[in-house]
Amino acid sequence: MHLEPRTPGPALVWFRQDLRLADNPALFQALANHSVVIPVYILCPEEEGDWPAGGATRWWLNQSLESLDRDLRVRGSQLVLRSGPALPELQRLVAESGATAVYWNRRYEPAITSRDQLVKTELRRGGLTVESFNGSLLFEPWEVATKTGGPYQVFTPFWKACLSKPTVSSPLDPPEAMGGPSQWLSTEALGDWKLLPRLSWDAGFREDWSPGEAGAARHLARFLKDAASTYREGRNAPGVAGTSRLSPHLHFGEISPRQVWEAIHTAFRGTPSEDARTFLSEIGWREFAYHILFHFPQTPTTPLRADFQRFTWETNSVHLRAWQRGLTGYPIVDAGMRELWTTGWMHNRVRMIVGSFLTKDLRISWTEGARWFWDTLLDADLASNTMGWQWIGGCGADAAPYFRVFNPMTQGEKFDPEGTYVRRWVPEIAQLSNRSIHQPWTASSSELEHAGIVLGTTYPQPIVDHAEARVQALAAFAKLKEPKR
Repeated sequence: MHLEPRTPGPALVWFRQDLRLADNPALFQALANHSVVIPVYILCPEEEGDWPAGGATRWWLNQSLESLDRDLRVRGSQLVLRSGPALPELQRLVAESGATAVYWNRRYEPAITSRDQLVKTELRRGGLTVESFNGSLLFEPWEVATKTGGPYQVFTPFWKACLSKPTVSSPLDPPEAMGGPSQWLSTEALGDWKLLPRLSWDAGFREDWSPGEAGAARHLARFLKDAASTYREGRNAPGVAGTSRLSPHLHFGEISPRQVWEAIHTAFRGTPSEDARTFLSEIGWREFAYHILFHFPQTPTTPLRADFQRFTWETNSVHLRAWQRGLTGYPIVDAGMRELWTTGWMHNRVRMIVGSFLTKDLRISWTEGARWFWDTLLDADLASNTMGWQWIGGCGADAAPYFRVFNPMTQGEKFDPEGTYVRRWVPEIAQLSNRSIHQPWTASSSELEHAGIVLGTTYPQPIVDHAEARVQALAAFAKLKEPKR
């Protein structure tokens, strides 16, 4: 990164979804240009919009801000917390600190990009130096285009175009020290923001996760040591630790894609194995999600495939509630939904299974699934959540054949053959044999009795018949091919 000569006056670094010190371009530039740097985080009501932060996201944010503040204090600095609309809060901070510049790393959600452009214009009008940087993607959405100059809507050519670009630049080192003001600005108390849940449903979060930059580094190190070399197969088995579990850390910017990219190449001495390349392609899917969101900002609520706007979804609150609570009678689906509620995360293979069940077996709109995931996922990310749900619903970018209907029984038997995952999350059927664990209704009466199961009482009967639901779904999708009336 090009370094300019140091300029007089303090600089504000506006932290957002980049809650880290390493490979932080905005922080790096501020420290290079100014002797006094003030890190700030603003809880902005205008960022909520149609997508207010869910309970799981708020829990993670609280922990991540605490972690960032600790890391800053070790370096002689601290995080200034404020709440309110971004522009007046930044203007107030400028007036209080005498700052001559404001730096931040870009975000790409439609409402936020518009807000940020207004903030940049107004601050510059006030005579400030204002710069923004790419701190969360390998490639900016506008840097990758088709031969005709338009956005990609299919992943494979998109990722091929990305890989044809110059080598990804190396991540920036974290600062050893931070120059702070002699008199610190007033800061709000994090506890007053009430980000933590009132009840104890976050207990599973605390057991499974360590938000913050150090926690992200540990997850990456664990993945490189234990799972990267077997990723192609391991990523599909929810009963083993075969994935990186980096998604919440990436969403909050506690680690950057460039750091992950370099770590993989370093671990494989510059030549990633096929397993490692498969993992990097998952980083590519994240890039693709932001590419789609940036170029098609309507997609969080509107299907990318226009013909799906006339698809008739079912409205069934009983079925939706059973799906949300993990009481559908299909063990692999129920296991996934319970894992989500308990840990704030769900294995990617299972995300596809539960998504197919909601949109195909129950024919409930993908928007209902997106909303539920948004509230319960620790890694709730507007770009990835939107693309994932449109993909499984068949109405988005690079959608698998829109008529594909995942069979929850065969998916469970293939990817959880020993029932390890189901037994953990659906303990009431744990005593069933491997043969019956993914379809309890096929077990003999003696096996059910031995396992202490009364179908319909201790564990539900299937809320729909999959074979019948599949036929009905295919018939509904076939209507999309009919001419408009």
